[in-house]
Amino acid sequence: MRTTRSLIGAIVMLLAPIGAWGVLSGADRQLEGGAQGRWTANPEIVRRTSERQPSFNYDEAKVPSYTLPDPLLGSNGRVRTREEWRRRRSEILEAFREHVHGRSPGRPEQVGFETIEKQPRAMDGTATLERIAIVSRHAGREHRFELTLFLPNARREPVPVFLLLNNRPVSNTDPTRRERSGFWPAEALIARGYGIAAIQNNDIAPDDKVRFREGAIRLFEGDPGGQRPASAWGALAAWGWGASRALDYFATNSRVDASRVAVVGHSRGGKAALWAGAEDERFALVASNDSGEGGAALTRRIYGETLARITEAFPHWFAGSYQGFAGREHTLPVDQHMLLALIAPRALYVASADEDLWADPRGEFLSQVHASPVYALFGEPAIAANEMPPLDRPLIRGRRAYHVRTGGHNLTPYDWDRFMDFADTLWRRPTPASPR
Repeated sequence: MRTTRSLIGAIVMLLAPIGAWGVLSGADRQLEGGAQGRWTANPEIVRRTSERQPSFNYDEAKVPSYTLPDPLLGSNGRVRTREEWRRRRSEILEAFREHVHGRSPGRPEQVGFETIEKQPRAMDGTATLERIAIVSRHAGREHRFELTLFLPNARREPVPVFLLLNNRPVSNTDPTRRERSGFWPAEALIARGYGIAAIQNNDIAPDDKVRFREGAIRLFEGDPGGQRPASAWGALAAWGWGASRALDYFATNSRVDASRVAVVGHSRGGKAALWAGAEDERFALVASNDSGEGGAALTRRIYGETLARITEAFPHWFAGSYQGFAGREHTLPVDQHMLLALIAPRALYVASADEDLWADPRGEFLSQVHASPVYALFGEPAIAANEMPPLDRPLIRGRRAYHVRTGGHNLTPYDWDRFMDFADTLWRRPTPASPR
């Protein structure tokens, strides 16, 4: 079966038009133009957004023509096999480290786990709550942050877990459940047989351009001070590093299926989730929600938030070298379709919102489109530029999915439901057993 799918993927790669893969992407708008029933930006939302932010482009007709770097064209020529992709993947990963996210140091010298609290009858007996301190030690320094985890009591076998990189106030992931937020609908995931976990981004690297080095970055670099290399890691990479340390813990928990862990993030958390999934191939599913510029959206489209704006407002998120491409995006050796391609052949869900034009929903979808040649190496079907689905109609294509939902910039129960629906198709979740 896998051989057949690989053959199909190879045939699709040979037959698909260039525009569908997007090596030459000026044709994206023309390909989209004739598609009936597909999503297009609401003119009234475009008008309002343009009036509110006149310095930024929200007119599809003003998106410049651009050429995307070819994810399958490496230093040794064109990649045609999975084995050749491993070398090319390393090149792309190194380019993102050098020019975008910086170089994460990997595992510290020691990682340990301390139980802060365990409640076997949480959520009226339907779940077990664990609060775990993840303690890292390196070069005589220590850093710790907390992981909150709920596991369904109705499942006897190890369960898949969704891990949220929380960029909102900690109350959104309240372990006491006195406060419940649609941003992290823990009860809904437990009811469907999934575990759900959260870490707080600010505990790993403060989201502050002055203080961001006080957490995990200090663990490796010591007290802030002095000039850092242009490729030094920023807050997004640190948050992704924290996700990997949470996964280290999941691998020790017999009730967690560590081979089926999804990393999820919204907005800046979505950017971090994508980078976590790119760097750490243990994550089986990566889900980004409204991640926009620096996340899933193509940088070269110059639509909504731009590289110049994001690196001016949030310079601490990225490597210092990224800011050097402001206004000269065409010289960047990577674009975000290549970040998505680094997740292949694992599962990938990109989600957008109809009113969140700042995050460029079409640009997020097109990154999925232009990651298709890499997924095809693994027998996965292509997503074409003229297939952007209608509002609230998810597109699932093999091990990839996309939706654009009604509403604005937020992570909602609708998004979580779609992520679980997708995981159901991947992992074919059995019917929950009787309570423990």
